[in-house]
Amino acid sequence: MSIQKTLLVSETYTTESGFVFNEFELGYHSWGSLNENADNVVLIFHALTGDSNAEDWFHGFFTQESPIDLDQHYVLCINTPGSCYGSTGPQSRNPQTQKAYGPDFPVLSIRDIVRMEQHLLNHLQINSIQCAIGGSMGGMTALEFALIDPRIQRAFLMAMGKAHTAWSIGLSHLQRQAIYQDPHWKEGGYTAETAPSQGLSLARQIGMMTYRSPENYEAKFGRDIREITKYPYYQVESYLDYQGQKLNKRFDALVYERLTRSMDTHDISRDRGSFKEVAKQLTIPIHVVGILSDALYPISEQKDLAQLLPNGQFTALDSPYGHDAFLIEFDQLTHILSRFLATT
Repeated sequence: MSIQKTLLVSETYTTESGFVFNEFELGYHSWGSLNENADNVVLIFHALTGDSNAEDWFHGFFTQESPIDLDQHYVLCINTPGSCYGSTGPQSRNPQTQKAYGPDFPVLSIRDIVRMEQHLLNHLQINSIQCAIGGSMGGMTALEFALIDPRIQRAFLMAMGKAHTAWSIGLSHLQRQAIYQDPHWKEGGYTAETAPSQGLSLARQIGMMTYRSPENYEAKFGRDIREITKYPYYQVESYLDYQGQKLNKRFDALVYERLTRSMDTHDISRDRGSFKEVAKQLTIPIHVVGILSDALYPISEQKDLAQLLPNGQFTALDSPYGHDAFLIEFDQLTHILSRFLATT
């Protein structure tokens, strides 16, 4: 069990886009104890709509079968800046105006996110991180962390690549367009704080179509009909509607819009040189896991990333669950992670 804690960073941070935070907060969860040398850390990063309670959504890495041992490791997960689960984001109060940032909140690049999160590691006086773990947006953050912070000793990356491709950006664009069509969305941001966002619901449903595989949808729903009124209402339609409504109850449309743009900034080569030149800097062991049925980040992206890395390893995960497999297939993932952490 863990409870969320919050660090107030009373230092100025200027984003890559030029926005200045005079202070910001970082929400985080931790498990286990930091040892005397402050070098027994496992750092976990969450995906787009996740939070810092990794035990909830990464539960398979918190079991007795997992190589992560809370008697030996100090596990840390930070809520991504720009999110709505404890760290400063669009819903947070701007100390200069005493009002929510709202649409004034900037798009944070993945590099901004890393540099802001480094403040917590420095506050905790962490000297070394045994492994950084993340999937999807969390994998992007972990990879960028490995480039920026020499405390990262190895990384375990799942279901992402060296940059956000045109395919992924295009899918994010469609989700944002759904949000922009919401009647409560005005130019510059979402203005109706208490109204459910039809746009966010639709964006989530578009996303859900990329998180699973066609085979999984067919096996789960087929052509089953939930009910018939004027037209058949298929089970898959009911499922997508439910997922949209479910996210609507716990997330924020403006946060979703900003964080999808954050993911679009992911590109390790940006202003650094070629992918090959940048990847050469990552000499630490890095294991990249791709999912054979992933339609959002096709497995070719993970193969490409692993091949670029001097000390890269690659495993193809065979699963019918598509992109979501990194949140489901813990029997396979704990086995892969165990072997990776056991290597010298």
